[in-house]
Amino acid sequence: MSPQAQNFINEFIMMWVLIDPIGTVPVFLLVTRGMKRAQVRSIAFRATYTSAAVLVFFALGGQIFLEALGITLTAFQIAGGIILFLFALTMVFGEPMTKQGEDEVREASEERTRSIAVYPLAIPAIASPGAMLGAVLLADTEPFSIVDHAEDVVVIVVVLLITLGFMLVAKPIQRVLGDSGVNVIGRIMGLILAAVAVHTVLTAVVKFFKIPGIPNGGLF
Repeated sequence: MSPQAQNFINEFIMMWVLIDPIGTVPVFLLVTRGMKRAQVRSIAFRATYTSAAVLVFFALGGQIFLEALGITLTAFQIAGGIILFLFALTMVFGEPMTKQGEDEVREASEERTRSIAVYPLAIPAIASPGAMLGAVLLADTEPFSIVDHAEDVVVIVVVLLITLGFMLVAKPIQRVLGDSGVNVIGRIMGLILAAVAVHTVLTAVVKFFKIPGIPNGGLF
């Protein structure tokens, strides 16, 4: 296998782990519960291209942007981990949606549909802080190469298209699992996201303080 092909596979695996297309399904089912099929599809596509815009931006200019603001990757990692943790708490402790709430969602306006697609689905569920940092690290190569950057964008787009595919088949999965199953899986995923968020913050703290004797086993 050529070095370029091996590099593509390595980058694909990293972004697959960070974006987690399969793990997006419970979040997607949770935020689109009770909506009409057209609204669900609209949210899936909006969330995908919003995530693509964010991750491609970070892949191509994220490090330059952060450096211009005087923000280190470590600080960004800690801030992102905190935000992801707060979002995870809403998944773990969120009350089951009432019938009245479901009716309100069915009648959701186009503005609300766009809002849900951006938050919490695109950010921080799909384009999570970890995925943003991963996108920055994809492009952290010297010297600058248009081919390498194009490959980074392709990796991001491929993983997001797979994520979109999982979201489009989420409703049949819901019919198999039932509402109770979706609630249980959603809370489990919330707990996992909370653990990932804590791990992200701890990894950044270890890097920042250069704490000896503690393995830096983060995603990055």
